[in-house]
Amino acid sequence: MRGSGPGKGRREQGGPLEIDPRLEAQRPALIGYCYRMLGSAFEAEDAVQETLLRAWRSFGSFDETRAPLRSWLFTIATNICLDMLRGPQRRARAMDLGPSSRAGTALGAPLPETAWVQPIPESLLPAHGDPAELAIERETVRLAFVAALQYLPPRQRAVLILREVLRWQAAEVAHLLGTTVASVNSALQRARATLDAKSPAPTEPFEPLDQAQQELLTRYVDAFERYDITTLTSLLHEDAKMSMPPFTWWLRGPAEISTAWNAADSVCRGSRLIPVVANGSPAFGQYLASGKPWALVVLGLSGGRITELTSYLEAERVFPLFGLPGEFPSGR
Repeated sequence: MRGSGPGKGRREQGGPLEIDPRLEAQRPALIGYCYRMLGSAFEAEDAVQETLLRAWRSFGSFDETRAPLRSWLFTIATNICLDMLRGPQRRARAMDLGPSSRAGTALGAPLPETAWVQPIPESLLPAHGDPAELAIERETVRLAFVAALQYLPPRQRAVLILREVLRWQAAEVAHLLGTTVASVNSALQRARATLDAKSPAPTEPFEPLDQAQQELLTRYVDAFERYDITTLTSLLHEDAKMSMPPFTWWLRGPAEISTAWNAADSVCRGSRLIPVVANGSPAFGQYLASGKPWALVVLGLSGGRITELTSYLEAERVFPLFGLPGEFPSGR
């Protein structure tokens, strides 16, 4: 079903599927919700495609006097996500799975894609609306926040996202989940307590990149493409972290990261970068000197330094999601 969802060429019983524009307009909000629930842009797209398909099939009998369209669609999406979350697997980041490693130690065996919180491109998320709401949208898809959400039981996760991120009223959430307001409030309290225990230190509120951050990224790109490790290291926060899904191996601190960069000289020297946005953060498609895709690198920034580098190595799978070419364009 992936890549052929409602309104995008899918056929039902031999004919083209035409989704009502009122349904299709909800796609970005639904994807953002399902992504926070599931921790994977691919699974979120699947869940939303199934949501719109089910809604399309029964749209003729939909009665907006009984429930708003938004509530109806989010009820369908929630039930689909809860079904998808019945297994024991919790998506995570490398930092959630064990202590940091030392540069030069073996990467170990890769974990399957289902083990990892996956990145999501800006293009799949809501692009228009109240600036404050859009800022919350970007803050709450950051990798660290989405990873923290995965500690919550699925129904608590739904309650917290609907109440704290999407700002639904407790009565709306209770109606969606078929429960009571008291139960919703209790679940929200437990979810908040879990997040307080599991979440990393608060990140800076989301704002468009300022001039200093733009200059920091320019310096990063210039240094990386020259593979100037001294300059790259000078851009790192003292507690910077680097990880490379699908491996649980991760590093902490400029010294360890610098050592790893030096060890990767034969692979990474001559690399080229194409900027994108992932999870509300600056990111780059990294291509080797040969032009072959290598990794999607998602950066965390704070205090004028780079605080985190997450390199998703399954480039052939991730790059198409971000509209990145399968080979570095000639002439760039």
